[in-house]
Amino acid sequence: MTNLRESLDNRCSNCLKPQRLCLCVRIVPVSNKTRVLILQHPQENREALSTAWLTHLALSNSIFRVGLSWPNLASALGNQAESRCWGVLFLGTIRSSSPAKTNQQPVNIIDRHGKVLPDSTKILKTLQGIVALDGNWRQAKALWWRNPWLLKLKRIVLLPPRRSLYSQVRREPRRESLSTLEAIAMTISAIEDNQKLEEDLLQLLRYLISRYRAGRTT
Repeated sequence: MTNLRESLDNRCSNCLKPQRLCLCVRIVPVSNKTRVLILQHPQENREALSTAWLTHLALSNSIFRVGLSWPNLASALGNQAESRCWGVLFLGTIRSSSPAKTNQQPVNIIDRHGKVLPDSTKILKTLQGIVALDGNWRQAKALWWRNPWLLKLKRIVLLPPRRSLYSQVRREPRRESLSTLEAIAMTISAIEDNQKLEEDLLQLLRYLISRYRAGRTT
């Protein structure tokens, strides 16, 4: 079985995947109106199945940063932005006191107490951009606590209708866990009412997983 972490000198210089998993011929950037800022924990980029950089390459309107902390949203973006117009893919869950999950949308805006806001869908449509924290559970939590400016952003919680495609190759910590690519695709699709965008991104992940699984059997 091939280890998830592979030598950096054996990686494609563009997609950063091990040569056996190179996806460059499959990457056709899709157009997204909503800006995407991906903050990756420094230790995560060693993972062969990491999807953050892949997502950045596949989205025409995205910014990718590696580090532990930034002074504010503008610093992370490299230009000015209003925090109230941005959302962050939140690590928490919806409180059980909220309406039944079956009556909620796949993408929700919650308050600081974990309750879905009554005008969640309307707020979602007004977002100019989203922030995604990339890393395992521990790494993502570290990014959250080291960047207090994230508290000023709208909190986005996902209720995926299916298990992550990652479940085909590894065990996820929670049933609702998604890869960075899946979470961003699901959120942008909901904001822009663009199901094709989500499917185009998922096709990349399916191809990556199929290549990875094929490599494990050789």
